[in-house]
Formats: sequence, structure tokens, C-alpha cells
Amino acid sequence: MSKDAIVLVVDDEREHADGMADALQKFCKKAIAVYTGQDALEIIRSQNIDVVITDLKLGGEIDGLDILREAKKLGNNEVILITAYATIDTCKEAIRDGAYDYLVKPIDIAQLRTLVEQAARNVARRKTAESRQRVATEDEFVFGGVRGTSPQTAGIFEVLRRVAPTNISVLIQGESGTGKELLARAIHENSSRWNKPFRPINCAGFTETLLESELFGHVKGAFTGAAGDRKGLFEIADKGTLFLDEIGDMPMNMQAKLLRVIEDGVVMPVGSNKPIVVDVRVISATNHDLAKLVEEKKFREDLYFRIKGVSVSVPALRERPEDIPLLVDYFLREAVAETSSKVKGITDSAMNILVSFDWPGNIRQLRNVIRTMVVMGDREKLDVGDLPPEIHRVHQLPGQTKADGAGRSLNEMERQAIIDALARTGNNRQAAAKILGIGERTLYRKIKEYNL
Repeated sequence: MSKDAIVLVVDDEREHADGMADALQKFCKKAIAVYTGQDALEIIRSQNIDVVITDLKLGGEIDGLDILREAKKLGNNEVILITAYATIDTCKEAIRDGAYDYLVKPIDIAQLRTLVEQAARNVARRKTAESRQRVATEDEFVFGGVRGTSPQTAGIFEVLRRVAPTNISVLIQGESGTGKELLARAIHENSSRWNKPFRPINCAGFTETLLESELFGHVKGAFTGAAGDRKGLFEIADKGTLFLDEIGDMPMNMQAKLLRVIEDGVVMPVGSNKPIVVDVRVISATNHDLAKLVEEKKFREDLYFRIKGVSVSVPALRERPEDIPLLVDYFLREAVAETSSKVKGITDSAMNILVSFDWPGNIRQLRNVIRTMVVMGDREKLDVGDLPPEIHRVHQLPGQTKADGAGRSLNEMERQAIIDALARTGNNRQAAAKILGIGERTLYRKIKEYNL
């Protein structure tokens, strides 16, 4: 957890409040426990609190929702709500009004720590952006979790630097797991909208009716189950950014409605005749070839050109293996911080295998693999034996059958990794050494040792 974060815990049950504060104390700069809503408001107004954890029901005139509204009004912070099962729907609504997340009693301390760490990182990232006065220059662009040194990645970064300060729409295309949402967040956090909401939605995860309600909102009685008015994401993200993930899977009827909102800046909630004016920057993403979908009449051409103000294509991880060592280092440090693990690094042999793997799940898969290795590792350096079975596969030597490779030694796998790297780089030893994550002298010695 961030050692600089100040956390406020609010619960009218003293034992609960003190217990949560004690569990967080050694992982942050300070954890403060209070037992009334009034005390919580006084602290929020007088101190720079990074993360507020508050019970929804506090047994007084001031409840968790009052604390949420005051906290979001006053500063750069995140609010986590604690609730019983009977009030989960209220918490979900609160998330739409700015709450970071909610936890259900009884509280799992490990889950609490993880959630607070994630919230604290969000706050720290925004503070960094604020301190840099939001000048999106090459030296000051804030990329969050986006990492890479390959020419492809450098080209994407340059496009982001140029487009972030504008209000132009952006279309990000790439395979699942390539980090499209991270790029969208980077654009938002380096724009003039950085201190307003960033709201993502997966367009493939809803039916047409539910998607319309999620985006535009609805009024009470608009359809079966609409028990009250509900704001849509366009209204919630007003003055901020809306990230439409998997937009290529959006139904055609919804595409027409989305186009009208983007063009007019006016939302009409389902069941209402009262228009709502919104100012939202739209960033879209897809793992489909939208141009091909347009040709096949499966995606509206007018919407395609409306969301494609600037288009960014994110290459698959297998197409930029030189980025893998940097990503591994970043995800390793992230996982160590979250788990308080004693792991300090990874061996060259394990890194070579990671670099040589095809990564069908791209960056998302790599991150999950590193997190698993850190959690399960019991040494200071992760090694080949810590790799998951699906990653620690056998690389065949020329002429081998699959059965031949079953008992191969580590030296044989290392030799094949070098052969693969040299083949990828056209025998450019400097580039091959970079892919393998080793020094050029080490590579020269290995080439001589293996008679390559």
C-alpha cells in the first residue's frame, strides 16, 4: 500500500473502526478512526485525506452518503463504502455518484487492503498529474501503467501526447488484453478533463435495452424493474471522459442513438421527454476491424467516422517482445507492493522464457502471470520453476518431435531462446540481447558457448 496515503475510517461501532484502522496502519502513512459522521466531516474539511472508508449507516443524522458527497466536493480522494446486504443497491448507486467501490460486511481484511491500495494509487496518480500542472509535454506525460520501449510503443506515446490536450474523439484498436483502457485513462489524465470523471463501459456486456439505460439513464417506470430515476454514464461523466470499450459489438439501433448524442451533446433518458445537455469526451476501443464491419454493413459508417477522430492501433505483445522486460519489472514491483512479498527480481532464464512466449492474452495475461508468480514465489528471485505450466513450455530444437522435448535441459531451452531472438532480429545481436533481457557481452558469450 502507498506509504504516503492518509486513510480515514468511519464507523459508529468503535471495534469495527479501530480494527480496520489497525489493519491498515502499517501499510499507509496514517490511518484515522472516528465514530460519528460529524467527526468525519470535520477531519475531511481540515485534513488532506486520500482514502475514506465509511459505513453507509452511521446511526445519526449524517450517513455515509453525506460523507461521500462532502469528500468528493472538497478534494482529490476516493471513498469506499461499507454496507450490509440490505443496502448493496444503494452502494451501487453511490458508485455512480463518485464512490470508488463498496465492501459487504463482514469485512475481509485482505480485500480491504487491496481495495484501499488501488484507491490510493488512483489518488497518487492524480496528485502527480496536478503537481505537473497538466502540461502534456514529452517529459511530463503521465502514462500510468503503460510501459514500453519498442518503436511501436514509442509511436503510440507520441500520438497520445499530441491528442490528449485536445477534445477530439479517439478510437483505439487492438486485441483483447493489449491495454486499451490504460491508454484511454492516460489520455484522460493528461487532458484538461483530468479532474473530472473517467467512466468506462463494456458495450458487449449488455443487452440493447440495458445498454441504453446504462448510457443515457432512465426515469421511474420507464420499463419493468425501473423503480426510480437513474443517471446514465453520459450524465455522470459530464465534463469528463466516457470510454466505450468493445464498441464494435454495439447493436445497430444503439449506434444510431449514440451518434445523435455525440453530435448534439444532448441525452434523453429512457422514458423521459426532458433533454439533458452534456459535455463528454468519447474514447472508443474495439478488437474488431471496424472498417471491415462498415463494409459488411454491421457498423454505421457515419458513427465510425465520428468516433475515429484519431485512430491508434495497439500491437499485440508478441509483436513487441522488447517491451516485455520493462512490463515484467513494472508488474513485479506492483505485485510486491500489493502483497508485501519478499520477491526482489527475476532470473535471466525465467525472463528469457517470458520474452519468448506468444502471450495470446497480451498484457492482461502477462500481468496476471507475474502476480501469480509473486504470490506463490518463496525466494528473492523468481526462477523458471515459478513459471505457470502454460508458460513454462518446451521449445523444440530443429528436427525434434514434441515427445523429444519432454526432458530437455535448461541449457537447451536457453539455446533455443537465443536462436529465436536472433531469428526475430535478423541476427542483430544488440537487438536480440535487448529482447532476451541480457547484456550484449553475455549474449556473445552464450553464442560462442552454444556454437551458434
